[in-house]
Amino acid sequence: MNLKAFSNPKVLRRFIILLGVATFVMFTFWAVLKSYVKAPSGDYEVRQGDILLGDRKYDSAIERFNAALSVSPDHRGALMGRALVYLQTARYIEAEAEFSYLIRYLQRNLEPDDITGIAVYAAAYSNRGILYDRTGRYEKALADYIEALKIDEGAIDGPGLIDRVIYGTPRPATVRQRAIYLTKQLALPVDQRVLRIPEKDAEQRIYKPY
Repeated sequence: MNLKAFSNPKVLRRFIILLGVATFVMFTFWAVLKSYVKAPSGDYEVRQGDILLGDRKYDSAIERFNAALSVSPDHRGALMGRALVYLQTARYIEAEAEFSYLIRYLQRNLEPDDITGIAVYAAAYSNRGILYDRTGRYEKALADYIEALKIDEGAIDGPGLIDRVIYGTPRPATVRQRAIYLTKQLALPVDQRVLRIPEKDAEQRIYKPY
């Protein structure tokens, strides 16, 4: 190495810039590599499945969720993802079984300080409530919505700004709003109840904590 070259301010400045860029690239590379190496088994497959689920590529999504469960049985993100695929494709029997299994699993294994787990727990009740809503089991839907709100209302307070932009729904229906509506309607005589309004029901969104 010609050390005299570094006496030139331009050369020294160029060297410092290149060194800084190289350092940044290496730190970024190691950070990304570390996140994948240290991520729990199945997380990578679940992230892939989530993307495919959002794109409505349901067959590919469920393949990824199944792949996650093959390496990490009872992976709650994979169980939730697979249940949502079933829900979105009107496979209601499978969806109900999956949500119910996830709820029972979390009841047995959830730690009090597991914030993400608590959000998943609330979302499982909320999404099962949506399933019951779609299949006309309104009393069960209301019971699940109430349970979800008791567990973690913040996690199911409705989609955020990004979701509103994507789905084109400025004021999407929330679990609380639907629970209040069902409570009022179920208190009426049967012949006066209006439990389904298709254009409003279409605004209700599934919940998938990350």
